[in-house]
Amino acid sequence: MKTPKFLAGMTACAALAFASPAWAEPITLGSGDIGSSFSLNYNGFSDGTTIDGLTGSSTFTLTGVSGNNYSFDYSVSNTSSAPVTGSRISSFAFNTDPNITAASSTGAFAYTTLSSNYPNGIGTVDVCFKDASTGSCAGGGSGGLDLGQTGTGSFTLSFASPVSALTLSDFYVRYQSIAGVPGISSASGSGTMTSTGGGSTGGTPVPEPGMLGLLGAGLLGLAMARRRSAPIRELAA
Repeated sequence: MKTPKFLAGMTACAALAFASPAWAEPITLGSGDIGSSFSLNYNGFSDGTTIDGLTGSSTFTLTGVSGNNYSFDYSVSNTSSAPVTGSRISSFAFNTDPNITAASSTGAFAYTTLSSNYPNGIGTVDVCFKDASTGSCAGGGSGGLDLGQTGTGSFTLSFASPVSALTLSDFYVRYQSIAGVPGISSASGSGTMTSTGGGSTGGTPVPEPGMLGLLGAGLLGLAMARRRSAPIRELAA
């Protein structure tokens, strides 16, 4: 017996919900938001599964809008804890709207790459900031932020023409040299907005993977109930 298309679709949605990391809502900034900050927390994951204790945080502050450029200060912290006994944050990344044409950075993450693949199934990101000069958004070498460390610096995003409103979204960090978690040596982390001191956020916070999974399971149950009730309606007719 073939599975009804509706039921198959609900099954696929449920499977995707269990595998998807949480994403932060976007934030939109303009020249009137200079001096404003926003902060995120990151939860590490590998193959769609959250890794307990693998965490981080960041704060970005808009410091200037001039010509085709937006400038920011950043602070990134590795807040990982037990059962994680070791890890390095080797890069952070996000997407921009409109697309940037160039980026530069100083401080703990002084190297940039545009339109490159971010590891762990995330796919292409518009820009990443790294601890080493490599062709990969994963970073490299032995740099980055160890447990308990915070790195600071600044970065500038450049555009093809002046931009009145810049939207940043889909925030990530990359973890290397993970210890204390069997079978996991590297992972990525997805950011969730925790506070905004200016600018505007769009949409609503995205649920964590477990909550999305419960929603998917509920929809699947509804689909099965609908399927079972179909013969009863046919008999009544």
